[in-house]
Amino acid sequence: MLAADSMLGTAKPGVGILGGSRIRYRRGMACVKQSFRRWSAQEPRKDGGKADFFRWVSCFKDPMGKVQKVQVETVRGGEDLWDVASTAERGSFPEHLVIMVNGLIGSAEDWRFAAEQFVKKLPNKVIVHRSECNTSRLTFDGVDLMGERLAEEVRSVVRQRGGVQKISFVAHSLGGLIARYAIGRLYEPITEVEPLAGAKNQFDEDGGLEGRIAGLEPMNFITFASPHLGSRGHKQIPFLCGLPFLEQRASETAHLIVGRTGKHLFLTDNDDGMPPLLLRMVDDCNDIKFRSALRSFKRCVAYANANYDRWRTSSIRRQHELPKHHLLVKDEKYPHIVFVDKGNTEIKHNEVLVDLNAQQYDLEEEMIRGLTQVSWERVDVKSYWLNSDGADVVFHMIDNFLI
Repeated sequence: MLAADSMLGTAKPGVGILGGSRIRYRRGMACVKQSFRRWSAQEPRKDGGKADFFRWVSCFKDPMGKVQKVQVETVRGGEDLWDVASTAERGSFPEHLVIMVNGLIGSAEDWRFAAEQFVKKLPNKVIVHRSECNTSRLTFDGVDLMGERLAEEVRSVVRQRGGVQKISFVAHSLGGLIARYAIGRLYEPITEVEPLAGAKNQFDEDGGLEGRIAGLEPMNFITFASPHLGSRGHKQIPFLCGLPFLEQRASETAHLIVGRTGKHLFLTDNDDGMPPLLLRMVDDCNDIKFRSALRSFKRCVAYANANYDRWRTSSIRRQHELPKHHLLVKDEKYPHIVFVDKGNTEIKHNEVLVDLNAQQYDLEEEMIRGLTQVSWERVDVKSYWLNSDGADVVFHMIDNFLI
């Protein structure tokens, strides 16, 4: 088979598996059995159509000798994972759907390790979908087009997985922007989903705006190293060495390398005379409710790399709001986690007022003001590897995941 040493690691040759799907041997786990088959064209499906997906079961034995079976189903547009025993016991799929989204020139394979850990640690709670609708060069098509594709993929998964009631998104890099666009398209105000009970307030007890995402209850929206403020200037691209003239040239030519996505990241798009897309995405538009969608989630979390590029843009902070290096600490349980900010709305509001008087108003400032209307948790890490090399970051995410 083609086995990945780690989520972002190198591939090792082996025996090919029909259909392009892959199963690998995980570090510290012995694979004792695996089987797969193509779904019969005559076998009934929920939508009544012909089958176009593969299903197989992977059986792993952990170091303690416990065998765990993970059901894996590759469908058009992604791959779903869930625990076999828990699903059989419940008689239905777990109720919490987790959507994983890759970044620039990425693929669903980037999230393999994290998806396996979700199913292993929360076997009776989650079904994980690794999106495949925006892979490789398709990530050059622009945030809006990729967001539309992801929204349609999510609708398809929800239709197919009967019984799911909650939804969360976990996205890496550019995938965070794609997911933010998609949830804006998928957002449904509570009044359009179900009638209000008496004089029930439209805001939940945590202050979030009630609503549904694809008809499901929104729970966690988590991004890793996502350029929420774009990639314009301010040493956001490490190989440009922070030189202003190189950064200016990059903003002018990015679209030649990464297509419409480059224009969106560098805020140089002006379709039909409209403001840049990332600026529009911090507020509600007529047909897409970007801000309301984010506010509907119980938790919004931004993991950001404190050592390298994009610390400000991925943590949605101004330069003076970044933690000072002497405040960074090492957590014995999560050695890559160096700072956790649960957020304090009152303090941050005061800081914003001071900052507006001290700094020149620009597009980035406007995006910060819009995005911080949503309550964000910030987690600063000294790397954002999402494979076994930085497994503690993945475990930190899962251990704090709201079920």
